[in-house]
Amino acid sequence: MAIERWRDVPVAVAVDCCREGQIDPAIRPLRPAGLQPRLFARAVTALCVPPDFSAVRQAVDLTGPGEVLVIAAGGHAETAMIGDILTGHLRRRGAAGLVCDGAVRDAGTLARWDDFAVFTRAITPRGPVAGGKGAVNAAVVVGGCLVSPGDLIIGDDDGLVALTPALQRERIGAAEAKLALEAQWEASLASGKSVRDTYGP
Repeated sequence: MAIERWRDVPVAVAVDCCREGQIDPAIRPLRPAGLQPRLFARAVTALCVPPDFSAVRQAVDLTGPGEVLVIAAGGHAETAMIGDILTGHLRRRGAAGLVCDGAVRDAGTLARWDDFAVFTRAITPRGPVAGGKGAVNAAVVVGGCLVSPGDLIIGDDDGLVALTPALQRERIGAAEAKLALEAQWEASLASGKSVRDTYGP
């Protein structure tokens, strides 16, 4: 399956081959570079109308192994859409991680988990309210990228990319070719060749 062939593709290579899938790099990993667990999961989406986080409360119970909760909060930074209680429940359910185009709180707890990837635009102490607004598993815009339920989300220290089923099928060959080319460049430089000889004029 095409999706499994993407498992070891770094986000940088995926973005080189699927630029339209790049999610705004301002949505950053919560853990420091080198300590961030890799994210590779299908999206469950929650469309929020901040400060209302009702969609998050519904979506958490729908997110399980092999999935990531993707919260579309329009970049709202003043109110957290999720904290340690619901994120901890996601983790216990076996979810792979959380992506929030908005804010989270309880960052100290979330950042201690080395088996659960958290990406967020902002951190704030202010909690949300529940007013029944929003939607679950609708197509959403997250960091300028359209994300539909079931899309593949890949995340690492460099950022995030969202791949539709069509992109997964159509661009995997290009991604694998780019990885092979980068391996050739590294081997050439390690053998003593110059950058000019390796990359060309």
